[in-house]
Amino acid sequence: MAAKDFIVAIELGSSKMTGIAGRKNLDGSIQVLAVVKEDSSSFIRKGVVYNIDKTALCLTNIVKKLTTLLKTEITQVYVGVGGQSIRSVKNVITKDLPTDTKVTQNMVIELMDSNRSMTYADQEILDAAVQEYRVDQQYQLDPVGIQCQRLEGNFLNILERKAFYKNLNKCFETSGIQVAEMYLAPLALADSVLTEAEKRSGCALIDLGADTTTVSVYSKNLLRHLAVIPLGSSNITKDIATLQMEESEAEKMKLKYGCAYTDNNDIDNNLKYSIDSERQVESRKFIEIVEGRLEEIIENVWYQIPSEYYDKLLGGLILTGGGSNMKNIEKAFANHTHIEKIRIAKTVTHSITSSNADINAKNGMMNTVLGLLAKGEINCAGDEVDPNGDLFKPAKPATGTTNTDSRPARSATETPSGVIRTEAEKQKADEEARKKREEEEKAERARAEEEAKKRAEEKRKNNIWNKAYSGLKKFGKKIIEDED
Repeated sequence: MAAKDFIVAIELGSSKMTGIAGRKNLDGSIQVLAVVKEDSSSFIRKGVVYNIDKTALCLTNIVKKLTTLLKTEITQVYVGVGGQSIRSVKNVITKDLPTDTKVTQNMVIELMDSNRSMTYADQEILDAAVQEYRVDQQYQLDPVGIQCQRLEGNFLNILERKAFYKNLNKCFETSGIQVAEMYLAPLALADSVLTEAEKRSGCALIDLGADTTTVSVYSKNLLRHLAVIPLGSSNITKDIATLQMEESEAEKMKLKYGCAYTDNNDIDNNLKYSIDSERQVESRKFIEIVEGRLEEIIENVWYQIPSEYYDKLLGGLILTGGGSNMKNIEKAFANHTHIEKIRIAKTVTHSITSSNADINAKNGMMNTVLGLLAKGEINCAGDEVDPNGDLFKPAKPATGTTNTDSRPARSATETPSGVIRTEAEKQKADEEARKKREEEEKAERARAEEEAKKRAEEKRKNNIWNKAYSGLKKFGKKIIEDED
């Protein structure tokens, strides 16, 4: 039986592209209906699309397989955006005001628009997270209604290389798959695995992926820093492969023997691990290879956390992703960061029901795509698939990269936090903004012309009265002179 309604989300990972379909229940739980995975290692590197055609083909395959499993057409999908070029940059916009001016919502929007209009070389602003507003000398989350002489907006701009952003949009345009919404994958992940207490008290979420490690710092319920490190668990695999073996064999050895931390007294110098039927490697050497690369990753993670938050991470470190499954990973992070409060997020905070083994494994590897699924609000289900339909029926033409028909194009300030406008949506919003400006300018010109006409009429009338008054004055003066 075909599913009546569901949400579809796709995560473009460096090793796997994952498509998931699920239904939200009234109690807030999520029922996973289907999961599909495709290898993406040959065209997505460090979370970034490098081959548009292969990525588009893979997206098409994902959607086709989900359609077959669900027996229902898929009209649109939610997409997670991540990758090595994503980073955050702080920006401050100030506005001087007349004495005792009351801050209005329009003033706040002007600050947000000014921030969004910032340009960065070869970078695209994906999202702008408001940190706080400074009203004279006081910091406020909502400054509207407060009197001040100086209003300052503090923003955290999330950037990505323009080329990567365009490549991603081009993939969906090429495949003809509608995008319901693009979402910043690290934010979707954070919302699905962090507790409100952790965000409020301050924490660092570390997503240990295959090719990248993403660091998100939260404090007082706000995202304070975001960075993607181009190092992941696959680097450990590659280091093991230097022992002259295939990477597939190195991955097996990592999963079987890999340990993030081993006390020196516990190392057996006589113990050896088998590489193949003829070769072995000393356990100490293997441990040094694994721990050496992991230490580099942890040091880079700690370097990315702003120093002003070192003593503010009361919620501790939260580890997730495939790399968080390595034995003694908490001990390794504690040794290098000196933070004792460390939690491994094996799954999301939502209640999930599924028969899929990857979902039920609860190993952190499905958390991001589950977080994207949780963000979905628009039904992605179309018509029921006819099993006896025409196999040679022509494919539907490509319909662009965003489903802007279901809602008006949103401006940057109207876009919800974490949501990324696609190129098509940005173009539509820019076109609507241009038309609005032209209408406003036209109305302003009409008002100016009307005012000019009124002034001219008043001037004309004044001239008539002035002439009449002047004439009467001269006439009266002449009468007086004649009498004299």
